[in-house]
Amino acid sequence: MQLLFVKLSSFTSFNKWLFNLIVFVHCCNVRAITKLPPNETVPAVIVFGDSIVDTGNNNNLKTIAKCNFSPYGTDLIRGGVPTGRFSNGKMCNAFLSLSQLLSGILLVILTCTRLIDFISTPKMEEFGIKDLLPAYLSPKLQPQDLKTGVCFASGGAGFDPLTSNVALELFKAYMVKLKGIVGEEGTKFILAKSLFLVAAGSNDISNTYFGLRQYEYDVASYTTLVVNYAAIFFRELYELGARRIAVFGAPPLGCLPSLRTLAGGVNRQCSEKHNKAAKLFNAKLSRMLHALHWNLINSRMVYIDIYYPLLDLIENPHKYGFEYGDRGCCGTGNLEVAILCNPTTATCMNVSQYVFWDSYHPTEGAYKALFSGLVPKYMPSLFFGK
Repeated sequence: MQLLFVKLSSFTSFNKWLFNLIVFVHCCNVRAITKLPPNETVPAVIVFGDSIVDTGNNNNLKTIAKCNFSPYGTDLIRGGVPTGRFSNGKMCNAFLSLSQLLSGILLVILTCTRLIDFISTPKMEEFGIKDLLPAYLSPKLQPQDLKTGVCFASGGAGFDPLTSNVALELFKAYMVKLKGIVGEEGTKFILAKSLFLVAAGSNDISNTYFGLRQYEYDVASYTTLVVNYAAIFFRELYELGARRIAVFGAPPLGCLPSLRTLAGGVNRQCSEKHNKAAKLFNAKLSRMLHALHWNLINSRMVYIDIYYPLLDLIENPHKYGFEYGDRGCCGTGNLEVAILCNPTTATCMNVSQYVFWDSYHPTEGAYKALFSGLVPKYMPSLFFGK
């Protein structure tokens, strides 16, 4: 479900900017830069979440949810070197291009995904922003990187404490370091003007609930529990200074290749119970964000629906130039992910034909197709009045 928390009158002065944005996202390689609304600036992008937006934090954590080995990263622009991104190339490059588009926006996402990478482009170097959003835990992170944004995402993360925490303690440590560079007022300015991206909840449903919590809660009560944890997270993020927060809902989990294999029967159909749980979670998440958006002063809380856009991509791959939407490129495509997709695992001959890279994460091409349509729908609401 699409939710735009913006007054219709806001779009009058925004029409020209929106038109330019739509033209831009038509092709991720467009060089032109459109302007932010008057008196607006986006100094950094900060990301929280799971493996969909992890740009390498898990490389430095004790976890089996790693992907810092081939064939991951085989098509990444930096010579095909695996960096800890759960895909063949960039993750979410449509949003990485957005940083160029918005004259200096940075997105920080906490997971192993390409969602982050489509925010940065070579043009962003003029603003001191790197073309790939760095992981906060990277040993190569430089002090100056803190000013333009980092990714706190971690593969396997979620809102439920039994899943894992979404890195607020790391964010607080980041704030201390940032204050040492730009001072107290500079830090407040950066946090208030930056774009925060959050992509979490999928692991809570697919792993924690169906693996552990289903004997303790039914789906309705568990999705309420997770959304309550999420509300606590967003309120604390707001109290720490964040104002512009875009939140991705859960995807159609039951249609991911691995869950088709594990819960879709002999014919590997989409698992309806997983999809129903994701939709219920999304509905509650969007209502909660709507309430926070209106009740927290100067906040911009935006729910971004990826459930139906990704479902359409999976069910109608040919419409987007793909051949396969029910299996991944790595291995058999039915179950391999993380350590099961490794240097000894064969990959498909033509990754451009696949919606999924492994059995859980999309390919760079799928991220481009998915997010190019989301940018013009949701970004305006992060910069205009309620």
